[in-house]
Amino acid sequence: MAEAGKKLPDIAMGTPDGDTVKPSDYTGQKLVLFFYPRDNTPGCTTEAKDFSALKTEFEKAGTALLGISKDSARKHQNFIAKHDLTVDLATDAEEGGLSDDLGIWAEKQMYGKTYMGMVRTTLLVGPDGTIAQIWPKVKVKGHAAEVLEAAKAL
Repeated sequence: MAEAGKKLPDIAMGTPDGDTVKPSDYTGQKLVLFFYPRDNTPGCTTEAKDFSALKTEFEKAGTALLGISKDSARKHQNFIAKHDLTVDLATDAEEGGLSDDLGIWAEKQMYGKTYMGMVRTTLLVGPDGTIAQIWPKVKVKGHAAEVLEAAKAL
């Protein structure tokens, strides 16, 4: 389970270009991981665009950004191209991925149906790989700016 003060698990994920990325690739800098349910849906698109718009400010604060869902590399490529996203995206493993390990891939309910899905969650990770702050069940409006302020303060 994701918990502030704990080390972030170092689990590899796929990138849109077919490589892999792990949290340890960002050692020495702050890292924002924003977990979102699905590419090209209204809330997820707004969130990714908001983080993209603030990417330069995050970089000035010594903070990298990584958006994570279980969508395929191809879907991520289309999502990036369609919305001119500048944030990096990663594909979490279908089973046993980082979101599973952190308890972010969880049982959800909509219209009386129960299913497994990504709970929109953001983590701010310190340069040493320790989780500094967690935003569970994120409301998108104003969220990227709030995370930026926390990153600046870390």
